[in-house]
Amino acid sequence: MNISKTTSVLGAWGEAVALEKMVSLGYVPVASQYHSRYGEIDLIVQNERYLVFVEVKLRRDAQFAEAREFVSKSKQRKLRMTAQMYLVAHETKLQPRFDVVEIYARDGVKTKNPIVNVLENAF
Repeated sequence: MNISKTTSVLGAWGEAVALEKMVSLGYVPVASQYHSRYGEIDLIVQNERYLVFVEVKLRRDAQFAEAREFVSKSKQRKLRMTAQMYLVAHETKLQPRFDVVEIYARDGVKTKNPIVNVLENAF
């Protein structure tokens, strides 16, 4: 299996784990892998108050750095611009918010119980 295919499988798995966590917290899925010319938002979910744009970060562990640290200022700017494009196309009365879901999975997709942290209002 080549690296890009492995990364794609791992990314899809991470997004599924993140979505499962968000649903368990009472959120309803709205969209996934929403693209604009600026980039991609991994997940969009909502509850009665918030429309949440979710960036998923997956790592084996936090030895080098916490997963959230990989959402750079440049990445945040791209996510904001993509979210603005989404909001222009999809009117809502909900309060927009950016969350980061960090997942630690030592064995990748074979990890039985990954650690999943939801960082609300991350930036």
